[in-house]
Amino acid sequence: MTPPRRLRRPLMLAILIVFLLPLVARAALYVAGDTPRSWRDADWSSTKTLPPASEEPGARLVVFTGTTGAWKGIFAVHSWIVFKPAGAKDWTRYDVVGWGRPVRMNNWAADGRWYGNMPVAIADLHGADAERVIPKVEQAIAAYPFNDYGDYRIWPGPNSNSFVAAVLRAVPELQVSLPSNAMGRDFRPGFYAGPTDSRTGVELNLWGLAGIKLAWVEGIEVNLLGLVAGIDLRHPGIKLPGYGRIGFGPGEAVALAR
Repeated sequence: MTPPRRLRRPLMLAILIVFLLPLVARAALYVAGDTPRSWRDADWSSTKTLPPASEEPGARLVVFTGTTGAWKGIFAVHSWIVFKPAGAKDWTRYDVVGWGRPVRMNNWAADGRWYGNMPVAIADLHGADAERVIPKVEQAIAAYPFNDYGDYRIWPGPNSNSFVAAVLRAVPELQVSLPSNAMGRDFRPGFYAGPTDSRTGVELNLWGLAGIKLAWVEGIEVNLLGLVAGIDLRHPGIKLPGYGRIGFGPGEAVALAR
């Protein structure tokens, strides 16, 4: 059923303003900027955000995101998971990539830059809290269903953000969701109606290509072809395609706030 003719023009104008203009602005910034155009030119080194694992005796789990590179940086961030059980001498990092078998362990420094961009922590658990969830995280990683050659798809997923989102769903007590510009986080194989990833609200979702969410953590979000626009309810702000959340307070402080 198509919208009445008198509503079509305002609807198309709203889609243009909310979903397309932000991407045009992001593309212009990308063209004018000097960000690396190739992975060969990017800095992947450690940011020293995390201490050596041997200097942190307790358990810890961190979820990072970092703006991705080349043209994909217009649309999305990349996300990954880092953890260490109590007493472990090394950090363990898990990502999904688009070549070979998707799930990779320790391909980069745990707190490394992504395409030269500083990572942001959206979840950071220490001590007993981390110790309780790390086994669930390991089980979710082992059970991730899209880890065969050819399973990876940039759009609409499953991609790197689909992987981290699937792990976070297995640990609902974290009450955390990936940023709205983590394209692929909403990928689900089919129609879904139920709790949001944070379990603080509800969502309707079709393959990650269209959907709507209403939740305390996620706020109000509308997904159109994987692009997300919405309103942050907990920490007032807006969410725009390509940019993620824009509002009061730095993104990492808002993400980690409870």
